[in-house]
Amino acid sequence: MDFKHHEPPPLLSLLPSMKLDVLMIAAHPDDAELGCAGTLLQQIAAGRRVGVVDLTRGELGSRGSAEQRDAEAAAATQLLGLHVRENLRLRDGFFVNDEAHQRQVIQVIRRYRPDILITNPNIDRHPDHGRAADLVHDAADLAGLSTLKTEDNGAPQAPWRPQLVLQAIHNSYVRPDVAVDITAYWRQKIAVLQAFKSQFYNPEYEESTETYISTPSFLQTLEARSRVLGEIIGAGYAEGFTCRRELGVSDISQLR
Repeated sequence: MDFKHHEPPPLLSLLPSMKLDVLMIAAHPDDAELGCAGTLLQQIAAGRRVGVVDLTRGELGSRGSAEQRDAEAAAATQLLGLHVRENLRLRDGFFVNDEAHQRQVIQVIRRYRPDILITNPNIDRHPDHGRAADLVHDAADLAGLSTLKTEDNGAPQAPWRPQLVLQAIHNSYVRPDVAVDITAYWRQKIAVLQAFKSQFYNPEYEESTETYISTPSFLQTLEARSRVLGEIIGAGYAEGFTCRRELGVSDISQLR
């Protein structure tokens, strides 16, 4: 079975051999922006190397087209200041967590060697999100096995396992294991989301189909949730993340 769309070239890949500090692997273009744009902006401002890999082009979306999503993702990439972005072009709605897909994600993890890997939420209203979380979680573990061989452009890849795998919170409320203060980056996050003109509320976009995320109330809900998460940690706005293992620090002064 063919899992990829081969016609167009990758959306964007800047300095593809670069080691990243943080990598977000998400099901759809706009998932990274929705779930953790503030955190990515914060990390880039701190001088860290950050990238995004979209699994699909979002071609099953009710609004816009895959080509529009390509252009919107490119615009969002510029606003974020990402060091790397590419698209694996898996089948939107139909990718699964099997060996073939895991190997594609393993190649990406070994290519960029992130210390921190972020993906979609474990449970969410969009079924692709939970599948992506499982796929990335399993691939991240397998990527560390020296007995599992992969190649990148014909060259053998070395094993690599991220130090930390997190799941961003998207639509459904989930109690976070970690909340990140993004108060300084909230306005930038909204500007990045608005780069996806076909997806989020945009009164100038000529499209009669209305979706859950295209209404003004969705952005209002997003702001309210970010304020609630911020209040929990004494900040104006925050993004929440979960982790499938217990988190620990070597110095309690690192906790805030």
